[in-house]
Amino acid sequence: MSILVTRPHPDNEATADNLRARGHVVLLAPVLKFEAVAFHDESEANYSAIIVTSANAIRAVSPQLQDLDLKKLGLRDLGLKNLGLLELPLFAVGEHTATAARDAGFAKVIVAGGDAAALRDKVVQSAREKVLKRKSTLLYLAGADLSRDLGGELGAEGFNVVTQTTYRMAPVKHLPREVCEGFAAHGVEAVLHYSRRSARAFLEAARDEGVEISALAIPQCCLSETVAAVLRDAGASQVLVAASPDENALFDTLERALRTRLA
Repeated sequence: MSILVTRPHPDNEATADNLRARGHVVLLAPVLKFEAVAFHDESEANYSAIIVTSANAIRAVSPQLQDLDLKKLGLRDLGLKNLGLLELPLFAVGEHTATAARDAGFAKVIVAGGDAAALRDKVVQSAREKVLKRKSTLLYLAGADLSRDLGGELGAEGFNVVTQTTYRMAPVKHLPREVCEGFAAHGVEAVLHYSRRSARAFLEAARDEGVEISALAIPQCCLSETVAAVLRDAGASQVLVAASPDENALFDTLERALRTRLA
């Protein structure tokens, strides 16, 4: 029996390794494909900090960071106040994104509690603590599809947010053959879901492959309640939500689901 991981590459490989270390057999079906969007920072704003809600945004801009920093530093030499991007404080949605930011060269990384609401609150708290000025301009390195209006929420708190789309996640229309065969043979024990959009892509692909009924008949382990709502609306009867939006909590939810099935 296998655990199906729908997380996009390359993060799915680390998830698979962690699951195998726990004794599970793993099937991978990345239902979204990462596509970088060229980052052209033509804003003349003096950024005070950067906000990031996904490690994918860091992956998308990291090849350009050195060139962007040289551009910024050149402008500063001409008398402007902009710092190089790597010199700015970066607010990361969670530890996974924070690690990607540090690996890319950001020295000052502030970590939030794992979701966009926690990231918003962390930025607001920083203003209260005088780490940021309330009317600061923030650079939001974002994906093409946003689950919430983080820029608008921070704007309501007095910040000026410049949103730059740095990547998109394109749905994959077909599931791997071994995954379809696994559903047909009732060889998949549970499915792990990491985002609302990937959950929708999984459902569409399962429907197109004719395995939707089998796919929804097993436990669906979700990183958040927002993700879980997609599976419930589709008719899944065994939907479990992690206690907190991090992978260890999701793994705990998986173990609980498997124990319940065996009971």
